[in-house]
Amino acid sequence: MQPRNRWRLEPLCYVLELGQQLRADRWFFAWQVLAPIVRLRVLAGLDGTQIGCSHTLHLAAGSELRFELHVAMIITSLLDTDLYKFTMMQAVLHQFPGAQVEYRFKCRNALATPKPDAPAFALSPYVDEIRDEIRLLCTLQFREAELAYLRSMRFIKSDFIDFLGLFSLNEKYITVSSMPTGEIDITIRGPWLHTILFEIPVLAIVNEVYFRNTRKLPDLVEGRRRLDVKIEQLRAGELADLKIADYGTRRRFSRAWQEEVLRVLAGRLGTTQRPGAEPGVPGQFAGTSNVLFALKLGLTPLGTMAHEYLQACQALGPRLRDSQIYGFETWAKEYRGDLGIALSDVYGLDAFLRDFDMYFCKLFDGARHDSGDPFQWGERLLAHYTRNRVDPRTKTLIFSDSLTVPRTIELYQQFRGRCLLAFGIGTNLTNDLGYEPLQIVIKMVRCNGQPVAKLSDTPSKNMCDDERYLAYLRQVFDIPQVS
Repeated sequence: MQPRNRWRLEPLCYVLELGQQLRADRWFFAWQVLAPIVRLRVLAGLDGTQIGCSHTLHLAAGSELRFELHVAMIITSLLDTDLYKFTMMQAVLHQFPGAQVEYRFKCRNALATPKPDAPAFALSPYVDEIRDEIRLLCTLQFREAELAYLRSMRFIKSDFIDFLGLFSLNEKYITVSSMPTGEIDITIRGPWLHTILFEIPVLAIVNEVYFRNTRKLPDLVEGRRRLDVKIEQLRAGELADLKIADYGTRRRFSRAWQEEVLRVLAGRLGTTQRPGAEPGVPGQFAGTSNVLFALKLGLTPLGTMAHEYLQACQALGPRLRDSQIYGFETWAKEYRGDLGIALSDVYGLDAFLRDFDMYFCKLFDGARHDSGDPFQWGERLLAHYTRNRVDPRTKTLIFSDSLTVPRTIELYQQFRGRCLLAFGIGTNLTNDLGYEPLQIVIKMVRCNGQPVAKLSDTPSKNMCDDERYLAYLRQVFDIPQVS
């Protein structure tokens, strides 16, 4: 039986026009809007028709035809990740090429009660969609222009670029499964060198899949209003030399929303010159951790090391007690004084200050805060520099733990003039549209078959599946048990 074809051309044109309108707003299709259209009957033979530049129409053969509308793949470039993934990956290539690791996913608010009228945080209904996106991620390779951009960075070496030219993520190293609780399990297991780039894009995929299913008509107007408020707070006259950076790729609402946020911040805060200010007044937007957007928008890419580097050193170093020192020394060996920001909370601040002696105080440019009370952390670190006969005004304190703009301003007012300052704001920039964000992480839990762990100053951030190892780690680093 031949299908009726009265709507053969009209619905296709209508969907195309609607798609372009939505694309102009940098957003994906809304099923509620398209539902009256997609029930039309059309002729066969158009499978794979492209709609605009980002959506595909699939028409099944048969007398009663239907089409499925697929949103564009979420990750389209291997540069769509944080810079510190590349800086760590280069160190792994040169110093630990044979290391084997395991990462695990965790949603910290998976079982939390959502606000009234808000969707649950269960991710298992979307597990197939997440798998599909990861499968597409594993088809990507670096383009020549992307490699050229990485090559232009002063700290990236030519042999690393040669390696990346052959690199792609391998699906065999990652598994995604649903759990009876409604949570999902994501496990990444394989060579560190070949798995290190999974973390950030996979987290971005989970976020975007969740929100495009639960917030099909996102409130962009509210998101823009909130962004306007942040910008006005930062543009206050007494904050002219306060700079912020974007650290929000992993928990962004979507790739399109992050790009919009970055464009607005660069345009209204300025990067080199503050808009509307006297010549010579610097901009307030320092850059982004996202390498793709740094390339695309002409921003400064930012990042040094993450927790996983120091965690892996628990298994790779000569002995556990010296693993933090070993991590700092191997980093200095790789970068010879460049990228000199030390991460301070893998074992808590007390253990960090014991290991961060005069040698490291002088060698490293500063330290980054990522857990615990940031005001106490800053005061203790400044005092530590003074005790080690280092002028704190020559060192940089970076704050990056769950920052909001008001908290950033408070920290700036307390520490300005006493040291150099930098602020990395993540979720509060890239996922603040009025919806509660997912609190998701992917952390290394094993290296070379041995458990590894982080014991930060915020106990809820700790993640290890071996309680005996955690107890041993606390004993070795003299870290008290927090109830």
